[in-house]
This record gives sequence, structure tokens and C-alpha cells, in this order.
Amino acid sequence: MRKHSCFVFLFCGIFLPGILGFPQTNTSIDCDSLLPNYEVEPQTSAPPYIIAVSFDNFEPGNEIQVTLEALRGVGFKGFNLQAREIDGDIPVGTFKITDPNTKGLECHNMTNSAVSHANSDVKQQITTTWIAPQDVRELQFIATVVQNLENFWVGIQSKTLTPMHSESVNGTAKSKRKVCFDYIC
Repeated sequence: MRKHSCFVFLFCGIFLPGILGFPQTNTSIDCDSLLPNYEVEPQTSAPPYIIAVSFDNFEPGNEIQVTLEALRGVGFKGFNLQAREIDGDIPVGTFKITDPNTKGLECHNMTNSAVSHANSDVKQQITTTWIAPQDVRELQFIATVVQNLENFWVGIQSKTLTPMHSESVNGTAKSKRKVCFDYIC
């Protein structure tokens, strides 16, 4: 009887938290839709999370610090964060993993094109570094944030970031720059 009790105790201590709670690392969030593998619908209320960035403009190779932060003390257990061109649906650039609560993901065969949770600990914020690629237009960071198994928000967006070399990618930047110079003269 004692062996049976020890086995049940050991089983419950090891496997039950993963079954009843937030799974450790096998909770996945789809790279394209940013939807977690839950059967619950995402929240439609304003998210209690923000994405802050260290710069508004960037050049290829620049490193931008990106912080996903909880507001009003509401923590989160899981997330998927990507950079996407405005109206784009494929991640651009790569992340340098600098926070122990994060791990890089491979989306569309690009290593570290997204960053996600490395554990199910409750987090108030995570910080990572994004490296800008060549030939990218205006972009935003976009995230899905999982508070718990019943509450998650999809499509949380940062402010828009603009490439400083935009005249080679976006023809309208050159005319904007000319207007600015004409106004100064």
C-alpha cells in the first residue's frame, strides 16, 4: 500500500501541475494567426499590456530594445512577439534573446524571427532586442499575450517604426523630405 501511495504522490507532484495549470513550454502560439492552441476565444476588451520600443526609426542592422509590459499589476504567463511590416503577415528581422524568461522561435524558416515565453512563471514584463533587416518598410511589433488559460489578447501593437533609409523602399519618403527642406529654406 505504501508503494502505491508513493507512486500516486509522485505522479500528482510531477504531472498534475502541467495538466491542470498552464503548460510549461508546449503551449504554442501560431506564427501566422498568433492564436494559441486553446479552444477559448480571445478577449475583445482593451489589453492590459503594452509594447514599448527604444527607437522610432531604424536602419538595417540597428538593435532596438522591445519591452512587453503588464499594466495595473496584471501579469502574464505566455506570449508571442514579432515584428511585421504594416499590413504584413510574416515576421521580419530577428531577435537576440536577452531575457531568461524568453526563447526564440522559428517562423517561416527564420531562426529567432519571433520571441516567446520560456516558462510559465507569471511575468510583469520581458525585454528583448530586435535586429533590423535590410529592405523593410514601416513596421510594428505585434503580440499575443496569455494571462491564463481563459484570458488572452491577440494583435497587441506597438507604435509604428519607420526605416531611416525609406526613400529606397518607399517612394513617398523622398517627397516628404523635399517638402521639409523647402519649408526650412
